[in-house]
Amino acid sequence: MTIIYESEHRLARHLSTLLGEAVVVPTAEALVEQINADRDEQLVVFGPNVPLHDALVFAEQCRLRRPHLGVLLLRSDLDVNVLADALKAGVREVVDPSDHAAVLAAAGRSHDLSRQLLGAANSRATGRAAVPSAPVSAAPDDLVEGQVITVFAAKGGCGKSTIATNLAITLAQGDKASGRRRVCLIDLDLAFGDVAIMMQLAPHRTIADAIPVADRLDETGLRTLFTRYESGGAAVDVLLAPVQPAIAEEVTRDLITEIIHMARGMYDFVVIDTASAFTEQMLAALDATHHYVLVGTPELPSLKNLRVTLDMFELLDYRREARTIVLNRADSKVGLSMTEVEKVIRVPIAGFIPSSRDVPISANRGQPLCAAQPQHPVSSAIRDLAVKRFLGTATPAKRGIFARKKG
Repeated sequence: MTIIYESEHRLARHLSTLLGEAVVVPTAEALVEQINADRDEQLVVFGPNVPLHDALVFAEQCRLRRPHLGVLLLRSDLDVNVLADALKAGVREVVDPSDHAAVLAAAGRSHDLSRQLLGAANSRATGRAAVPSAPVSAAPDDLVEGQVITVFAAKGGCGKSTIATNLAITLAQGDKASGRRRVCLIDLDLAFGDVAIMMQLAPHRTIADAIPVADRLDETGLRTLFTRYESGGAAVDVLLAPVQPAIAEEVTRDLITEIIHMARGMYDFVVIDTASAFTEQMLAALDATHHYVLVGTPELPSLKNLRVTLDMFELLDYRREARTIVLNRADSKVGLSMTEVEKVIRVPIAGFIPSSRDVPISANRGQPLCAAQPQHPVSSAIRDLAVKRFLGTATPAKRGIFARKKG
């Protein structure tokens, strides 16, 4: 069901006809009453005649109390300041009411996101989540296991896979203090993973090969599924995504959990590239993660989704201190200042990756920049992030300690 808050009767009736099954309320008091009467409501559309303040206050309150309830704001004048204030408050999208197709599309996206948020929350509530994330220091000194770093973006096209592949290579190169590290990279974008192409690896073995032996997978068996990548003084073992997208649904969250926990005993770092959705499989990876690298770009749709991701992490109780916000293509001239960016996401940015045409060129060649051009500005930015957040704090893992064998 959709609630339409609009005081002008003719426009409210028009919006109701456009959006289909909907309830119209003319005042803020009526809106609150309707919301409290039905806890399953998923979308409130604020019409163009509603005071902006009402919409922002409502969105800010719902952002934490009922994050699955989406707020859509209709405004004829799409001023950048209005957009920034709205997204900062938790409004999912701001749309021109005269663009009927855009209004319908935005409402559809909001409903889809609400269903994902509800599904993820219900999954956690019913106890199907795998293993809650825990501080790295939770393991005794004599049983040190590797660190799991998951790279996530709720919107495609942010450069998530580029950062994941280059971060894995950088971690494998190590630092002067401790030398090279044992690193594996897992492509969990199970339907449309790009790691194989970006690293020019032939997918002879993928995570799909673990499905038939899921109940008896051990460390030796897992090692046979990795594809070796070596370049630029780094060696990374890569677990590739399935070649056929249809197979993605057969990779269960239990299998993902088992693979990650086994890999933690085999490597110093486990880097995970993910799909841009809060699916059961992605929740399995996020639950088993020590560090979250959350990627966005300086564009309002990307920043909005990054803000929604942070709200979702609050809902799922993922530790704030474990989150690292990375702004990719940070120097792009797209009309947003860093002040406006931080105003939208409301958290400090830890990493700034510059824009460069060399990035898509490296992807097309299958040669990640951190291996092919370690002195490139993009490579340097990723190395600074790795040293500051990971290499300086990690202890090398004891080989095989947590690799569980099944009889």
